[in-house]
Amino acid sequence: MRTTISALIGVSACLFATGGSAQKIDWQVFTEPFVSAAHAQAIDWQKVDDALGRKPAVSGDVHRYGFPRSDLTVTLDGVTIKPALALGGWVAFKPMHDGVMAMGDLVLLESEINPVMAKMIANGLQITAVHNHLLGASPATFYMHVAGHGDPAKIASAIRDALAESKTPLSIPASTAPPPAVDLDTAQLDQIIGVKGQANGGVYQFNVPRRDPVTEDGMALTPVGPMGVAIAINFQPTGGGKAAITGDFVLTNDEVNPVIMALKTHGIAVTALHSHMLDEQPRLFFMHFWANDDAIKLANGLRAALDKTASTRS
Repeated sequence: MRTTISALIGVSACLFATGGSAQKIDWQVFTEPFVSAAHAQAIDWQKVDDALGRKPAVSGDVHRYGFPRSDLTVTLDGVTIKPALALGGWVAFKPMHDGVMAMGDLVLLESEINPVMAKMIANGLQITAVHNHLLGASPATFYMHVAGHGDPAKIASAIRDALAESKTPLSIPASTAPPPAVDLDTAQLDQIIGVKGQANGGVYQFNVPRRDPVTEDGMALTPVGPMGVAIAINFQPTGGGKAAITGDFVLTNDEVNPVIMALKTHGIAVTALHSHMLDEQPRLFFMHFWANDDAIKLANGLRAALDKTASTRS
């Protein structure tokens, strides 16, 4: 707390010394990181872990829990889809002044949608989208976006109760097998996409942030990758330098059709276009895609589409 107060005093002194007192100061810009950190420390994350039956990936103040559909064998265009390519459900918890903001994207079979939705609603959670990501997959999979605010342990219990209405694995099996190798020129992929990717479960994944900040209910959705508002691009090797690609572009309204044209021009199919949230600023649209071809060729097509967006490039 002493560090927080000193930092705020330092910021205040700097502003007044430079004439900042003559302008309207948005103190939330300076105080939000400290307030969020304080709330994060106050949360009993072990209760959340216990309710969800797994440990999170922690990035900044966000705790993100994965729910991969490792129970499913889904194929598309002769490709058996790895969970990390398109079957990786998740829920992220971000501390706020009265508990947490929770957001997630759950992977469900058609028969599981309504039972899970009913349980979510009964437990006070919101449904913000239900849609497909892929076309022609067998079996068909759907994606339910959920949101909640309040006590983190109660939200976690509600999510677990809802997922129990599906066949989503609720326990993590012990595994000693090494992760499968990614047989692609990942250094060249990094160079083309413009950010550093990472291997996950035999899939090479990119998160490309947008330059403009994104908020939901007035709260900044940061870090953007864990909160699901970075452009996601996934490569799964399919042999001979080829890869199946999917993911979603995060777009403002004026970017939608230029990105569609760039993708289709490069042989990449657009498989879905929809919203994920209800009250985000700026208004965002999520565009999903699919192709299975030479990985470098596809990366160049994705780069052409990224060039139509306000995304960052390192």
